[in-house]
Formats: sequence, C-alpha cells, structure tokens
Amino acid sequence: MSIKKVTQHPSQNEGLIFERSQTGRVGYRLPNLDVEETNLDDIIPAELRRDDDLEGVPEVSEVDVIRHFTRISTWNYSIDLGMYPLGSCTMKYNSRLNEKTARIAGFTNLHPLAPEQEAQGALKLIYDLQEDLAEITGLPGVSLQPAAGAHGEMTGVMLIRAFLDKRDGEASKDRRVMLIPDSAHGTNPASAHLAGFTVKTIKSTAEGLTDLDHLKELCEQGGIAGLMLTNPNTVGTFEKNIKAICQIIHDAGGLVYMDGANMNALVGIARPGDMGVDVIHLNLHKTFSTPHGGGGPGCGPCCCTAELEPFLPTPRVEKDGDDYKLNFNRPESIGRVKAFYGNFGMMIRALSYIYTHGAEGLKEATEAAVLNARYLAVKLADDFDKPFDSDPMHEVIFSHKKQSRKGVHTLDIAKRLIDYGFHPMTIYFPLIVEGAMLVEPTESVGRQDLDAFVEAMKDINEEAQTNPQLVIDAPHSTRIGRLDEATAARKPVLRWKPETETLSKSA
Repeated sequence: MSIKKVTQHPSQNEGLIFERSQTGRVGYRLPNLDVEETNLDDIIPAELRRDDDLEGVPEVSEVDVIRHFTRISTWNYSIDLGMYPLGSCTMKYNSRLNEKTARIAGFTNLHPLAPEQEAQGALKLIYDLQEDLAEITGLPGVSLQPAAGAHGEMTGVMLIRAFLDKRDGEASKDRRVMLIPDSAHGTNPASAHLAGFTVKTIKSTAEGLTDLDHLKELCEQGGIAGLMLTNPNTVGTFEKNIKAICQIIHDAGGLVYMDGANMNALVGIARPGDMGVDVIHLNLHKTFSTPHGGGGPGCGPCCCTAELEPFLPTPRVEKDGDDYKLNFNRPESIGRVKAFYGNFGMMIRALSYIYTHGAEGLKEATEAAVLNARYLAVKLADDFDKPFDSDPMHEVIFSHKKQSRKGVHTLDIAKRLIDYGFHPMTIYFPLIVEGAMLVEPTESVGRQDLDAFVEAMKDINEEAQTNPQLVIDAPHSTRIGRLDEATAARKPVLRWKPETETLSKSA
C-alpha cells in the first residue's frame, strides 16, 4: 500500500505556504542581463554571504500567493466582523469615511522632508487637530508627535520631570517619587522608571476608588513628583474625588498626570483640565476611532497646561499669521520624541472622526458607550460576580468567582466565548480583581449585538454549572484547540523546516 498525499481542495483549512511550493514555479520573469555578470566574490566577502542557497523558500505563483493569503484572511476576527469586548482597549469601529479621507493623494504622497511651504495643508490639519484636542481636554498645550499611547504617556512624565527640574533646580533631585494606583496600567510604572522616578503604590478602596487616606499618608512622606491616575480608572469607575486628589498632589508640590486610555467615557461630558489635571495623553486609536496601529505608527497625543507647554517636544506645529510652521526654537523643550510626524495618517482619521460627529455627536457617542457598558452590567449581574457595586462608566468588570466553584476559570470562559463567535474580553486585568473579566462594548455596538453577547455569556455560565468540562476544554470550533500559551510564548517555533522523513512504500 502506498501513502498518497491528497491534493488540498479550496477550503478555509489552508496549509502552509511552504506546502504549496513547487520547484521552479515563480510569479515573475526577469529580462536577460544586458551587462556583464559580476563575480559575487568581488562584492560581498564570503563570510558575510549565506551558504544555504535560501533552501526552503517557497516557490509559488502570484495566484498561489493571492489565494493562500486570502483564504487565511478569512480566519481573522476583525472589527468589521463583530464586537471586540476588550476592556481598557476601546476597540471601536473604524469609520470608512475616515479611511477614505486618509487616502486623499495630497496626504498619502506627502514626503516627510517636504518644505513647510509645500505642506501647508498638512500642517493646518495637524494644527486644527491640536486645537480640537485642547478644547476636548481643557488643556491648551498639545503635541501630536508621540506614536502611541505609552509613548504619549512617557512624553507626559518627561514634561513633569523637565518642569520640576526647572522649578526646583538642584532641589528637584529630592522630588523623585511618582504615586501610582494599584489598579493602574502596567505602562505607568514603566514610564515613571524610565523618566528617573521611583514608584509608590496607592491602595484602592472597597469601591475600587483611590484611597484618599493612603494618598495623604504617602504625600506626607515627602519627595512627591506627581501622580499617574487613570480616570475613569481601570475597574471602569469614575474617580468622584478627582478634584480633591489633584489638590492633595498640588499641595505636596507635585503634578497630576492622567492616563487618557479611558477618555471614551468623558469626551463631550467632562474635561480633565477642569478637574485639575496637569498633563494627559490620549489614544487616537481608542477614543477617536483610528486603527490600532493602522499598518504603521499609531498616535498618542500629549496635552498639558500652559505652564508645561514650553517643555512639549520640538518641533511644534504653530500658526504664524495665515501660514503654519514647524517651530524648532523651543529652548525648554524635552526635544524630539519622534523623527517625523510619520503618524500623520492617524491624525487625518481622528480629525475626520471629530468633524463627522461635531460637539453633539461626540457627546452622544460617549453617552452610548456608557449606556452600553451599564446595560451589560445589569444584564449579567445575576450570572457573574460583579466586585464593585457602583455604576460603571464605559466598561464593566466581572469576576469568575461563581464559576470557579465548579473549576471553571476566567481563561476557560474567554476560550468558550470564541465558540459563540465573539472575541474574548480582557482577562486577568486589573490584577486587584480575582479572575477579572473587563468588558467594554463601546458605542459601536447596537442592541442586537449586546443581547447576543449577553445570551452567550449566560449560556457559558449555565454550561459552567452543569457541564464544566465543556467550558474547560474550549474552544471546540477553532482549527487549533486549547494551546499551551505559556510554552508557546517561551519556546516559539519561528522557522519552518521541511520534513526529512522519506515516505516508504509497502505492499
């Protein structure tokens, strides 16, 4: 009996591109050389050249490539397919009008080294977006240079460092403590350390809010440079004592940085600058509907008070009469944090989003985001443990406590959700909640999708109570089942190797 390799039929069960390879098959044809062939030894030293002749590189035609990757693309879960209930990530729909605007030829073909006089339209767009974000946040100083949320966060902390160094002079070296809540994003302490600060952690109350007594206690110990606070915080609750918190930090001589990751709950409703916040970063990919990265850099604008404005990165886009310019003459600036405004495409999309909605539309989007999260909070309260009684803002947090009694944990629930056609929620964050499930539907999700999600979660809870092993073994409908994710992360297989075994024939 011979072992015969079955030809793969067109289906979603696509093999590796290497398995489609056929010797000599290519998707291009090069003309004959019209110059004398050069000896490779005269150009590249032997020790710098490969010696495997690129063995194993797939040989495929253009049709092979197109069909292979198109089939694989159907495996992807995308924002165009369904809701992403990722808490803290704010995965909202990317409006097609924004994408169309970003593809205007004059924008897409603009070279980063184009002189100012040939880039007036782009500079005006950046300036207008700066002005809009200043109005939205209540903070007049804005830089669009940072290429991501964590980058904007780092920029904001550097502004605080520069401001304190100028204000306190030599004494600023004794003011190097940054206070961060125990529920904070992990990038907060990382940014603080990179900027030369040490971190002290503030405890949360049973309500999930900042513990004011502990905050005061830490401030009394001295050396306070500032506070890094997310509001609404990472359990989805608005810090109702925000003005008092800011006053405590200011009285201690520090500044307040607000992590703007959750601005989707505030736009058009409340402004951080009015709360006493000194500096904030925004995530255009979260709050203003630009893609998460978009195939290139994202955009994490840094907004600050007038006092901090001189320290913003250089160059700043400014208006000079009827013209727009890049101002490099900023002696107190922290300097460049990025070579060019190469994340310009994100700015186009964000401004398009703002213009499309207008002031009333932005407010309505915020209200819908909060309403959606509260709808889920109420609908799922009987099935899943809700650790905090307060009404959530744009995201709601649950725990696996009710399901863990049957041996079903947060990871199992998330994996089972895949079988129901949903992307899993954020899991095990924030760390202060046991078996955390952080759910953020955003305003992009309608009532039908919300109800479908609720029904799926209720069904999973029922399975956890009556047939827990079904949930523990999930997912069941995917091409690859439950992975050992720890081993996959520690020992990733990054290179394909052809099989060396020879298929034998037997009678």
